[in-house]
Amino acid sequence: MAEVKIGNAFVGDGHPCFIIAEIGINHNGDVDIAKKLIDVASFAGCNAVKFQKRTPELCVPPEQRNMMRDTPWGYMTYMEYRNKIEFGQAEYTEIGRYCKSNGVVWYASCWDEPSVDFIDRFDPPCYKIGSPSLTDDGLLRYTRQKAKDRLILLATGMSTMDQIDHAVDVLGKSNLVLMHACSTYPANYVDLNLRVIPMLRERYDVPIGYSGHETGLPSSVAAVALGACVVERHITLDRSMWGSDQAASLEPNGISRLVRDIRLVEIALGDSIKRVVEGEIALIQRLRRVGGIQ
Repeated sequence: MAEVKIGNAFVGDGHPCFIIAEIGINHNGDVDIAKKLIDVASFAGCNAVKFQKRTPELCVPPEQRNMMRDTPWGYMTYMEYRNKIEFGQAEYTEIGRYCKSNGVVWYASCWDEPSVDFIDRFDPPCYKIGSPSLTDDGLLRYTRQKAKDRLILLATGMSTMDQIDHAVDVLGKSNLVLMHACSTYPANYVDLNLRVIPMLRERYDVPIGYSGHETGLPSSVAAVALGACVVERHITLDRSMWGSDQAASLEPNGISRLVRDIRLVEIALGDSIKRVVEGEIALIQRLRRVGGIQ
């Protein structure tokens, strides 16, 4: 299986799992909250942070635009809310500066072509295409054109195998990572179906990752044991904060524990060569009645 690169980090067989802290829209339109979340990811040992970028006029269905909702900024239309939480040039310039000063890689999932153009100004190390966009051939082709030889991560939630086959054909297998996902927020454990990870690996012969939306840690660690070379989880300062993704996110202690557990499991997985380790030799001599050290 070919290895790929995200920035200066290699991803694939023989390399540490690349761990992404998805900030997404959990910043609630506040750059200071975004910076705190970048600090959380950096302290935990994550390899990158990810944001989301949309053009609300293109991404919000017309029938939803004038729906009213309560928000931290008052009672407003859904379109007003979507614009409220979108970062622009000034905010992402500051985010880029802050990430660089802290040695943190950042990029974004783009939901439409103008958003791809916008994020491209910041020369991201890779691009992410979210599960809702897997069937958007135009966006897939446009993102591949912009990415050139940079990596694309494609999430596969809410998609059939035929749809994934087609998306892979559109994007090509070069510089591609498929991210297994269940797109419900939060996801039920019975729906995670982690055994899809080795199946995707065998079917497409590209690196496979896992984008988790469950509330706990064990399944994301298990994904690594099943072959995921990238793990992405949403992070938040507090799951009780306002926002649609907060409840399915990990708080600072949670993301730190996840990184720790993944690194321990990577060590424990070993190299598949059965051997007697040094600490067992004295036990052989003391406990084994028949047969010595061979």
